[in-house]
Amino acid sequence: MSHPEGIPVLKAVRRVHLWYGFLVLIIIVFGLRLFYLQIIQYGHYHQTALDQQLKEYQIPAQRGLIEAHDGDSIVPLVLNQTLYTLYVDPRFITNAKNDAKFVASIIGGDASVYQKAMQQPNQYDVLAERIPVNQKDQLMAPQKPGLDVEAQSYRTYPDGSLASQVLGFVNDNGQGTYGIEQVLNNQLSGKPGLLKAITDVEGVPLPDNQNNIETAPTAGKNVVLTIDLTLQRQIEQILQAGLKSSGSSSGSVIVMNPNNGAIEAMANYPTYDPSQYYTVTDPTLFDNDSVAQQLEVGSVMKTLTVAAGLDQGVIQPNTTFQDYGAITIDGFTITNALTEPSHTISIQDILRLSLNTGAVHILEAMGGGQVDPQARNAWYNYMVNHYQFGKPTGIQQSYEASGYVPDPNNGDGQALDLEYANSVFGQGVSVSMLQLAAAESAVLNGGTYYRPNLVDGYANPSGVVKYSQPTIVKKNIVKPVVGQELAQLMEGVFDSNYTIYRSHLHSGFNIGGKTGTAQIPVAGGYDPNNYNGTFIGFVGGNSPQYVIAILDKQPILPNYEYAGTEAAAPIFGSIVDTLIDSGKVTPITSTQP
Repeated sequence: MSHPEGIPVLKAVRRVHLWYGFLVLIIIVFGLRLFYLQIIQYGHYHQTALDQQLKEYQIPAQRGLIEAHDGDSIVPLVLNQTLYTLYVDPRFITNAKNDAKFVASIIGGDASVYQKAMQQPNQYDVLAERIPVNQKDQLMAPQKPGLDVEAQSYRTYPDGSLASQVLGFVNDNGQGTYGIEQVLNNQLSGKPGLLKAITDVEGVPLPDNQNNIETAPTAGKNVVLTIDLTLQRQIEQILQAGLKSSGSSSGSVIVMNPNNGAIEAMANYPTYDPSQYYTVTDPTLFDNDSVAQQLEVGSVMKTLTVAAGLDQGVIQPNTTFQDYGAITIDGFTITNALTEPSHTISIQDILRLSLNTGAVHILEAMGGGQVDPQARNAWYNYMVNHYQFGKPTGIQQSYEASGYVPDPNNGDGQALDLEYANSVFGQGVSVSMLQLAAAESAVLNGGTYYRPNLVDGYANPSGVVKYSQPTIVKKNIVKPVVGQELAQLMEGVFDSNYTIYRSHLHSGFNIGGKTGTAQIPVAGGYDPNNYNGTFIGFVGGNSPQYVIAILDKQPILPNYEYAGTEAAAPIFGSIVDTLIDSGKVTPITSTQP
């Protein structure tokens, strides 16, 4: 018998069971979903969360110092200094006018400019850079909202403009620019470190988080230069005084050790302060003209012409020529600065009187009596393969000039014999003053061409220096006796002309040199009213200890054709006096037992 009143109860039970099953199903679905998300997809979402909170920060490496010799000590020539950049976030500025006045009262500048930046809608505008620590502390003391600073490492050059073109500078992007700073940028820069940090919602790294990974930066190497700081200062002063005396606006000097290629002084004028490089309006001021400028050097080339003739055996130190005061080559007449009647000249006369015709006689001797392909190729071989002209020396400087040596067999319609005749007295061929000094050094040291060098070694953090060995580019560029013979000839030139050079003889020392007065090429020929003065010389005791190359550009003189004698030679004399008086040159010692 049925019970109608039980039907609603049954339906209710079924409804409960249905809802219970539905609820269990939902729980199972959510459970499976949670299992999928938390277990199966854990790695994915964990990494996603890290990607949102994990930030990478590069830790700058400390840039290596640049040091140099100062007597028996090694002292820094370039250091690092922490300065600060001042930023503004206009969103948090409440009183732009007052804050701008506050900033200007500490760092100077125009308050109205600061105020304008504080009222711009853009975020994080830079108000000032290179703020010293004392000003930074004053700016941050009131804790003004919207103003903040960031530390920046800058190069500082304690000696100002000393050796500036040799050193170069570091730009605002941290890149070495010009000079040592550019060429050795990789060694000086070191390797930055890396910090991976979990941050809060504001992007601030959370301390002591186990997910922080730090790779310590590796500091750059400390470079020790071959430069002697005391000598560098003296040479720069002598150069500037000499240029002022000659009315010249620019010039350069190289003092080189011929026995290992080390540059002990390299000076250029005008100069600049590398720590203030951004104030320089003429970028050519950054160039190291001793290295980067190629020019026709004039009659100083005759020393190398003589050396080539001696080495080939086509002349001897006592060889003489009959000179008529003029030589015609390819229809053009080559003459001397001093017009003299026909007479017999010696190799010593060629250098002492700077006879262009005499240098051409040596070239003719290379060709068996005339300027011809044999003569041209012989002289070309010495310029390029012995003296290394026409190619960079490889010194640690930026933008080094290669120079120019004409092809001895392809003149493109030019008068090749004339071009080569001119080259033996320094016209029609271009070299840098560094190339000239390196070639002269190689001859005078007996035939070993050392790569000119500015880096003596690298110092570790404890200051211990690992010195570099000289690099020999080529041996036997001339026979050893040729260096001795050329030195004696150059000594004879100086002994005869030192009063004209406004220099001094020094008993117990050997001094030799040769002037050059170089015409300046212009479109269609040479400038008839401007010349460069050059000088190449040496000083030493039993053998040359220093080779000195000098350029005095376009001096203002009564007689332009004596620029080498009147402008460059007196600078040489002053340098020799300084080297000897300061005890840097070992005097002649007896060779007798």
